[in-house]
Amino acid sequence: MPANTAVIPAARTFSYYLDRQLSAYPEQLALLTERLQLPFDQAEMQAFADWDSVDSMEVLQTLLRKLRTAVMARLIARDVGGLADLDEVVRTISLLADFVINITLPIAKRTLAHFGEPIGEDSGEVQELIVVGMGKLGGHELNVSSDIDLIFLYPEGGDTNGSRKLANHEYFTRLGKLLIAALNDLTFDGQVFRVDMRLRPYGDSGPLVMSLAALENYLLSQGREWERYAWIKARVIAGDASQLEPLTRPFVYRKYLDYGAYGAMRDLHAQIRREVARRDMAENIKLGPGGIREVEFIAQVFQLIRGGRERRLQLKSTRDTYAVLAELRLLEPDTVTELLQAYTFLRNLEHRLQYLDDQQTQNLPGNDENQRRIAVSMGFADWQAFMDELNQHRRKVARHFEQVFFLPTEGAPAHPLESLWRDIADTDVDSQLAALGYQDASAIQTQLRSLKASQRYQQLPDGGRKKLDALMGPLTEVAAGFENPDTTLSRVLTLIEAISRRSSYLSLLQEYPQTLQRLASLCSASAWVSGYLTRHPILLDELLDARVLYATPDWPQLAAQLQQQLEDCQGDVEAKMDTLRHFQHAQTFRLVAQDLAGMWTLEALSDELSRLADLVLAATLQHAWQDIPKRHREVPLFTIIGYGKLGGKELGYASDLDVIFLYDDEHPDAAELYSRLARKMTTWLTSTTSAGVLYDIDLRLRPNGSSGLLVSTTDAFRHYQHHDAWLWEHQALTRARFVCGNVEIGARFDAIREEVLSLPREQAKLAAEVVAMRNKMLETHPSRDDDVKHARGGIVDVEFIVQYLILAHARQVPGLLANSGNIALLATAADAGLVPAALANQARDAYRTYRRLQHASRLNDSSKVSHAPLECYQQVQALWLAVFGAAASAP
Repeated sequence: MPANTAVIPAARTFSYYLDRQLSAYPEQLALLTERLQLPFDQAEMQAFADWDSVDSMEVLQTLLRKLRTAVMARLIARDVGGLADLDEVVRTISLLADFVINITLPIAKRTLAHFGEPIGEDSGEVQELIVVGMGKLGGHELNVSSDIDLIFLYPEGGDTNGSRKLANHEYFTRLGKLLIAALNDLTFDGQVFRVDMRLRPYGDSGPLVMSLAALENYLLSQGREWERYAWIKARVIAGDASQLEPLTRPFVYRKYLDYGAYGAMRDLHAQIRREVARRDMAENIKLGPGGIREVEFIAQVFQLIRGGRERRLQLKSTRDTYAVLAELRLLEPDTVTELLQAYTFLRNLEHRLQYLDDQQTQNLPGNDENQRRIAVSMGFADWQAFMDELNQHRRKVARHFEQVFFLPTEGAPAHPLESLWRDIADTDVDSQLAALGYQDASAIQTQLRSLKASQRYQQLPDGGRKKLDALMGPLTEVAAGFENPDTTLSRVLTLIEAISRRSSYLSLLQEYPQTLQRLASLCSASAWVSGYLTRHPILLDELLDARVLYATPDWPQLAAQLQQQLEDCQGDVEAKMDTLRHFQHAQTFRLVAQDLAGMWTLEALSDELSRLADLVLAATLQHAWQDIPKRHREVPLFTIIGYGKLGGKELGYASDLDVIFLYDDEHPDAAELYSRLARKMTTWLTSTTSAGVLYDIDLRLRPNGSSGLLVSTTDAFRHYQHHDAWLWEHQALTRARFVCGNVEIGARFDAIREEVLSLPREQAKLAAEVVAMRNKMLETHPSRDDDVKHARGGIVDVEFIVQYLILAHARQVPGLLANSGNIALLATAADAGLVPAALANQARDAYRTYRRLQHASRLNDSSKVSHAPLECYQQVQALWLAVFGAAASAP
């Protein structure tokens, strides 16, 4: 006898249904008393009867209903008695549904044995009915008195092979009807589950069963938005699951962010609200304001919008989905906590409402006695205390729902500039645009008219054109608020026109008005950002949350996030390449937004862009290697070395990556395998996919340049640097560093670098060679004052000075071997007395000025760099003369 002997009497006092069942069936009371302390699991369901000996549907119906009674009795007692939590309740009742379906099908098939087996006309194989659980059954979240939503499918057409032939469609229709009757028919012993088939294609007017080919055709040609929502939770309960998911996933989860889902789900919710109001169901805890359905809608709209890109959101369970939303910070953790607390409270309450009399209800009771029972069962002293808690949860859900869906106010006034766009083709709006602050109102009017008359606009579907129309008034108003309103509007209009056929992006800007302000701000500040967004409109999603957009990068966390996304691609190379591009573009966009907001110095920004490149290269190396067939080890003995701007951590937004590849592996196939890896990585990084390009790669700095091997061993690299490398290659080595890959090989490279850079050199000869090299560069890149890179006293001169100082003095001043950038290395040289401190500081300031001018040019998308102050050139030339002395023919 269980220790907790008070649980069953208390549960009987609470539930009319339980009391009736235990009074009518004493054997159920004995079973409940004996096994109260244990959840009702599948093993016990299997042991409940000798299912293999069941020889008729009538006997089966009786046994199934008795099983259901036993499960319900224990659930009520354990739940009301505090022995079971919500997880156990929904898992057990969902398990019961799975079990009875899978027990019924083989027995039902035996009654159709005279028709033989259904055979596929193409495969020639025996076909099985595929039973798909939808809704809460699909998510393992059934409530205790729930309907079960089912869809019946079969793989392919054909005929049965028995003495009486039937078309497969007819055979599976009969089998489906037998299954429904076994569960749904009301007998003396009650029902097992009410079966609802209305979610099938075409609803009640459609066929009861459908082939997979017919389903695919339906989803492609006629599937509606609300059906995407329904198919999120679809789960195969019986039959072959492998063929269904490839058909339904592209229908449910779009490849790109799908903000059109907001409108569709808002419309669906509005229909539910109208029905609730019509039927006076405000007290319905599922459908009423702040109810269970709103909690589910919030999770599912994020799944519909982002699930195509973020596979971790392709989940069936509402609570599991919320956990991922919190992890991805798509919802704040506090918000998720409140929603899950409310969901647990509401679902527990839902079960207690249904435990009362085994009714499928979500309505609060109207009589005092049932109110008292519900309140006590939920742990409250009285009905009022219970209602206070319930209303608090519902208010929180309603608030979060409205924040996510931005519910429009009924009868909200039109935007004041709506008429400007509506009448632009026929009305002169110059004066109106000028009053808003546009400097060349006539040109802006022409651009607006051109957009409205364009073929692209005219050919938009009605829905897309309405969304664009709704944006134009707010956009014209927002752009007018910047110092360069004409340029701002022009840049944003170029973007809007480019994305106009992707209504999801228009939906994003319409659903989130704050994104228009951020978009205009970035486009106003930078032509490069405007062009970057136009090429990669998926980045509009980054504008949604300022906290994320302006958050300092947490590179370890971002690396883990990227790794998870790549693993979610499940070996799909194209998906991995797109994932890498989406990640790199998103992080670059965040950095440029932070840069324009003044959050980074130029040196710090370059460090961040270099960390991003390092991270992407490391991920590419790992996953490209996984795509090499016949690889001889799981982790390659392979390393990427960065040169140039990557090596010196001076990357800009669109910098190439100068790299070489080293390996140390004695396997006989190593050279071939690592050459293939290097080629594959280059393809992954440089190929243009639907998501764009990742990086341009320059491999010419490898030993022997373009004619050399693509990959080298460290021994070969060391030999080349000591015996065959040119001076310019040693100059390049001053800015080289280990980026990613095998750490031990990276350490060997560092040792070789230090060894080569520290070689004894005759300073006068070295100085003459460096100056000669510089003069040779001037032949192909003549000095111009508007070219801060190649001008005399410009960037190249600073780099040559630093490179000479390293090659000449690293043996005596090891601090020069640090890969700390030209500015820091000039300071090291000055501290060591190698150059006058005043000249070094002036050159450092000049170098900063040059890089800022280059950076500003990039942000303005200009090929020309603004002129540097003349004194900057003069200061660097003064340092050049001080360093090279007699060898310094004026650069």
